Amino acid sequence: MNLTNSIIDYKRHLKRRNYSPHTIDNYLYSIKQFVLWLKIPVEEVTHRHISAYIDYLLSKHRSPQTINSNLFRIRGLYYYLRYDQGLQIENPVRRGMGLRLPKPLPLFLRDEDVDRFFGVITKARDHAMFRIMLRCGLRVQEVADLTKDAIDTQTRHLIVRLGKGSKDRVTYLSADANEALQRYLKRRASSRVKKVFLVEKGTHKGKPLSVRGIKKRMEFYAKKSGVKISSHRLRHTMATQMLNADTDLVVIQSLLGHSKITTTERYSKIHNPKTRRDYFRAMNEITNRSPAESDNRADDKKFFTRHRRLQVSKNFMPPEIDV
Repeated sequence: MNLTNSIIDYKRHLKRRNYSPHTIDNYLYSIKQFVLWLKIPVEEVTHRHISAYIDYLLSKHRSPQTINSNLFRIRGLYYYLRYDQGLQIENPVRRGMGLRLPKPLPLFLRDEDVDRFFGVITKARDHAMFRIMLRCGLRVQEVADLTKDAIDTQTRHLIVRLGKGSKDRVTYLSADANEALQRYLKRRASSRVKKVFLVEKGTHKGKPLSVRGIKKRMEFYAKKSGVKISSHRLRHTMATQMLNADTDLVVIQSLLGHSKITTTERYSKIHNPKTRRDYFRAMNEITNRSPAESDNRADDKKFFTRHRRLQVSKNFMPPEIDV
């Protein structure tokens, strides 16, 4: 088997499946790292080699999510080699080989942290970028890809084109996000570039701001404000704040672009209005109960002993019928 040709063909296969360039790059990078680690031909790999590769990744302190992503991509390559290329090989990545993933709650910012972070931002561009992340729930890649024709500041709606999973969705601009965006657009240099957020100085002035550029700006303001923050934490904050305002989960799912409601349900573990109300109502009843009520409940327990409960249940047993 010519491995180079097979990987080139696999890349074409991924393109035919309409995977994004970013996803294809991730697939090929994972496969490249796996092939470089191997000391035997790809077609001779067994599940034992995959287990050894997992141990190797763990020794490199890769996260369980990263390791599982690598296994998924390697499994996809072997599936392609067998069913598309016709090679008679077993898939060495067996089901169940993935690592158990932790399920941490989404991290969000408190209101005072939000105020501290935005309080140190001086550039109109940066304020608009991060305000859109906070109010519209956009991912950092979606902010970098945002174009002028996708925004309508009059109707205050925003179209996210080809978001995660190559899906479009519609979200909306809050009053403060709309104001911040209009302020930036008025100052933005006249340019034929369709992307909204541009580099403002240096050799790349006037070119679209990259994902790395956005992250660097966030790191700068995080250090300046002393707030531990990331682009995704702003997105989590938006979802949590909407849930605190009793917004329906289905609405939040639509705004965030989650394909499964179970992903959105994670936020209900942070704040569930019904659980909160029921808890405090029950605690108020427990803590405000009078001593007499407590004594009555204790007397009930003494009266309804196990013996008496058995006697009562026998009285309500249906009579035996002779056949």
